[in-house]
Amino acid sequence: MKLSRALEQHIAVFGESGSGKTVMLSSFYGATQEPAYMQKNLFHVVADDIGQGTRLHRNYLGMQKSSQVPMMTKTSTSYAFSVKLKEGAKVKGLKTKPFDALRLVWHDYPGEWFEQGVSGPTEAQGRVDAFRSLLGSDVAFLLVDAQLLLDNAGEEERYLKSLLGNFKNGLLSLKDDLLDDGKPLVEFPRIWVMALTKADLLPDMDVFKFRDLLIEKACDDMDALRKVLAELVEGSDALSVGEDFVLFSSAKFSPGEIEVNKRIGIDLIQPLAAMLPFERHAKWVQAKKLPGKVVENLLGGVGALAAALNGRKFEIPGRIGQLVNLVGPSVLSGAVSLAGDKVREMNADAMAKQEYLSATLTRFRMDLDQAEEDGVLLRSRR
Repeated sequence: MKLSRALEQHIAVFGESGSGKTVMLSSFYGATQEPAYMQKNLFHVVADDIGQGTRLHRNYLGMQKSSQVPMMTKTSTSYAFSVKLKEGAKVKGLKTKPFDALRLVWHDYPGEWFEQGVSGPTEAQGRVDAFRSLLGSDVAFLLVDAQLLLDNAGEEERYLKSLLGNFKNGLLSLKDDLLDDGKPLVEFPRIWVMALTKADLLPDMDVFKFRDLLIEKACDDMDALRKVLAELVEGSDALSVGEDFVLFSSAKFSPGEIEVNKRIGIDLIQPLAAMLPFERHAKWVQAKKLPGKVVENLLGGVGALAAALNGRKFEIPGRIGQLVNLVGPSVLSGAVSLAGDKVREMNADAMAKQEYLSATLTRFRMDLDQAEEDGVLLRSRR
């Protein structure tokens, strides 16, 4: 996470061609522009690039009003969205907070990159550059296409082995180019979430059945991918691959109709980007003996978010010793144990005190807890 007046969280969404990445992105942004969404929340979601935002909103409206599915991505693109508190939610002294906006950066790329070779050195270098950006993310989602599970019903392992194998081999082919002098990466997506996309096609599959299907049909393939990812990252003990699971559906699709208000999991993307690294990084720092620069990378976001949750001032120090001392064991313990009634109490207290940044973040955590109760999300207990 990069710290400034805005706290940046980067996500990478990996999926094959046709897996629904562009539809997901359009559904995510379009829904945030609906009047009901803006009335419900204490913040606005604003596309940093007006042109990108307009095109995504157009995609969303095309689905909503004309049942038109967006065209697939042909180039690697990053989309930045700022989550800004509403004017009425800004209070005196806001500048003493660790940040006054969240920024979500969504990295997208053509799905066929893992399915076909490159046409020449220019395209090859373009892919390397794009993946350097993708691999600087905080969270990665690896999409499993429900349509292809249906197409391979009873033999789902055929599809899953192909999906995971292509992804693993694609990373291996890029490994030498991604690593500078063979040195593992410090900035890396340390949380790799397995995501069922087009989940509306499998209405009887909750997140537990999805997890069980992957373990039954592709356990060894997920482990092989995990080992390849571990080769790319410094401090591989702080790495979670195939331990978190989520269901996504950008809309309910039926012949001649796309119901964009019937989404599954899409509204969890912002809370997952913000809170999943927060809780997981704190656990890892507490439990693991990690290299100093890895600890520094992990703790930066934890400290800032913990400060915002508690409604207190947080100064960004320049040295790891200062950072560890400032964040401290009590903040780490609080980050790990934050759940249930405690989160609801913090949310109510923040609202009463008009600490709207804290209220927004605790609301995110409550949304994740509710998604687990609803069988849409399953977070690692490690």
